[in-house]
Amino acid sequence: QLQAFGGGLAQPGGSLRLSCAASGATLDYYAIGWFRQAPGKEREGISCITYIGDRTYYADSVKGRFTISRDSAKNTVYLQMNSLKPEDTAVYYCAADLFGNYSGSYYFAYGMDYWGKGTLVTVSS
Repeated sequence: QLQAFGGGLAQPGGSLRLSCAASGATLDYYAIGWFRQAPGKEREGISCITYIGDRTYYADSVKGRFTISRDSAKNTVYLQMNSLKPEDTAVYYCAADLFGNYSGSYYFAYGMDYWGKGTLVTVSS
């Protein structure tokens, strides 16, 4: 079972780090993606990391501001979010694809097999 946590309130220009953890699964065997959904908008894929080679992908909307990474020892995948903007306000979800090795564009369009509960990020002054 996946769980995203670490959301909260941040000021514009601030930072937050989201974590994606799993019970009963080793995340090293999965491609992990971060998606978000703002009120009244469709789900948006924003970042993912593949199972093989740990290739990383980012949506243009977050490129240069967000960083995805793994900590195998903690069985956790992080999304470091810097230079936050009000338009980053959304519920953020992590998702997983067993032995996944597709490109970011594929995952952002089609999603992944397993989804966790989301965490709300609010960027506001």
